[in-house]
Amino acid sequence: MTNEFRGDMHAEDAHFAIVVSKYNDSITSKLLAGAVDTLRAHHVSDESIDVAWVPGAWEIPLVADRLARTNRYAAVICLGAVIRGETTHDQHINRHVSISLGKTSLDCGLPVLMGVLTCNSLEQAINRSGGAVGNKGVECAEAALEMVSLLRQLPTSR
Repeated sequence: MTNEFRGDMHAEDAHFAIVVSKYNDSITSKLLAGAVDTLRAHHVSDESIDVAWVPGAWEIPLVADRLARTNRYAAVICLGAVIRGETTHDQHINRHVSISLGKTSLDCGLPVLMGVLTCNSLEQAINRSGGAVGNKGVECAEAALEMVSLLRQLPTSR
């Protein structure tokens, strides 16, 4: 018989940090509401959810890294919206954010969820923040809960 590890949505005793960008706040506030509502629906108390607002997506990795290194949180959920414009500026931001968040997750050994929308249009962002495609904030909170549960089951290093 093989050993199987599978996370579930039970991490109500854990603390969660959410880093959210103020830029495009008509989108990011919906992502935040989705994430917080999802954590609450899974019995995470308001006292166990800390939210840090940053100016834009570029600033998310620094604050996420700072919070991850406190050892206070079981997961850090990162929310933002980068919408393509007339230049390649969005590509540079998206690359920086995704690589930096991945590095923090591995360096700190905890889930750092990438809920930064990388959209070609405002319509796409609306659809991914509670519209036709769903809410990436909800998805990230669900993934955070599952990952916290899974990591608790895995063997730890010496």
